[in-house]
Amino acid sequence: MLGFRLIGRLGNRLTRPLLVSGLTIGLLAMSAGSALAGGDERSGYGPPPGRHTCTGTPEAPGVLAGVYWGNVSVEGSCVVNSGEAVIHGDLTVRSGSVLLAVFALNDKTGSGHSSLQVKGDLRVKDGATMLLGCDPQSFPCIDDPFKTNKTQPTLSSASSVWGNLSEHKPLGVVVHNTTIGGNVKEIGGGGGLSCKPSGAFAAFESPVYSDYEDSTVKGNLDVIGLNSCWLGVARVKVGGDVHMIHNQLADPDAIEIISNHISGDLLCKKNSQVWNSIDISEVEGELYPRLAAPNTVSGHRIGQCVLASPATKGGPLGPGPF
Repeated sequence: MLGFRLIGRLGNRLTRPLLVSGLTIGLLAMSAGSALAGGDERSGYGPPPGRHTCTGTPEAPGVLAGVYWGNVSVEGSCVVNSGEAVIHGDLTVRSGSVLLAVFALNDKTGSGHSSLQVKGDLRVKDGATMLLGCDPQSFPCIDDPFKTNKTQPTLSSASSVWGNLSEHKPLGVVVHNTTIGGNVKEIGGGGGLSCKPSGAFAAFESPVYSDYEDSTVKGNLDVIGLNSCWLGVARVKVGGDVHMIHNQLADPDAIEIISNHISGDLLCKKNSQVWNSIDISEVEGELYPRLAAPNTVSGHRIGQCVLASPATKGGPLGPGPF
């Protein structure tokens, strides 16, 4: 388990790092950014069909809001925090850019909810960072007041992508409470074999990582050639296959592949490590004891993901399936 701030859910631990700490100043300030507004879907008006670009900086990000008839690009830093953003086309997060769609409320009106719907494909390019979807169970929304009120998180924002989610050498992609109608494919990228915060993640006081949790992927889910601190796939309903190939992670508690429902095959090859259990130790950096969280796989288990990960230090694989 990563040795920095976590939210407790199973005991006092969770299966992936929490980015909420350190966000209060850096990310809530983003709500003041200028909007690249769409239009009113009910009236049928909005920008003419074509290409649209959301631009901004970390200090003054652009805002995706309203309805876009055509393809949209993110260049620089953009957020979804002013109501629904509905894109009737493809959305591309350009190289080195940042998209944060992890706000539950409409910060512009003070009422209503924010969410992102992409009715085409979503592409994340080289060195880009994307946070998509949030929920109180596993990834609290940035604007959830639970830390200030010292209560449990309650807000959520569900995202959807009708087509494929394609990521080519991204810095990191974090997906929760999201439905992907096609395939998810993350090829290469990451912050290198280090858990030192870098890039856009440094503003979150978090090492670089990628994560897919509490979501639905109707096609395949592939992560191939990622070099980063941590990678997790947890409680995801996958309609096709899951392929985890040649991923090298600096944290020994990665890759956590836990409690997923996979309709096809689960294939794991040439990864630094794979786990189908959760570290529940109260000692920082200690991998044991572990809580089993096996996957449901309708197809074949292949490679490193055949037998359950060791339950004790130095113990054998199995005896149950991964």
